[in-house]
Amino acid sequence: MPRPLLNSGEQLKISQNNKLSTTAVHNSNTQNTEIDKMKLSRLLRQPRSREYMESMHKLDAGGHVHNQKQTEQIIQIIQNEFPTVEIKSILLGIVSICYLGKPYEVHTLDTIGGIVEHYKAGQTLPGGLEKARSIAIRGGYDFIEVYIDCCRAVSSSGAISVISV
Repeated sequence: MPRPLLNSGEQLKISQNNKLSTTAVHNSNTQNTEIDKMKLSRLLRQPRSREYMESMHKLDAGGHVHNQKQTEQIIQIIQNEFPTVEIKSILLGIVSICYLGKPYEVHTLDTIGGIVEHYKAGQTLPGGLEKARSIAIRGGYDFIEVYIDCCRAVSSSGAISVISV
């Protein structure tokens, strides 16, 4: 059975712009919160679109590392993939194996800071992204979405595997 999507004490909140987000509020109506958590979990398990997959494959090209506009376009595509979710409140970033060659091992996209960076073997990934490194290196997935409480490994078809870490 998968671990809960949110840490204890956190609940889903529907913001004024009608998007699901996490917050540390206490709501007496826990039944609605559970329905919202299930709705979010179901939404995040849906296969990723072709546009989304193509934008993630561009991360390894390296040019956007120096081009903030291209990075912002990729982040906008991520937000468009989940229009009803405040994705930045739950998605820490994306990790993928790096094909630039040695000494690089993986690259990341920090969705909050809008930073793309390539990491060498042994170099620690920031902000909770390290938990996805071994999954990315092992292969079998195009990239790993790192959330607050789990990783979602995305295959080349866009199918999702939820991995509790």
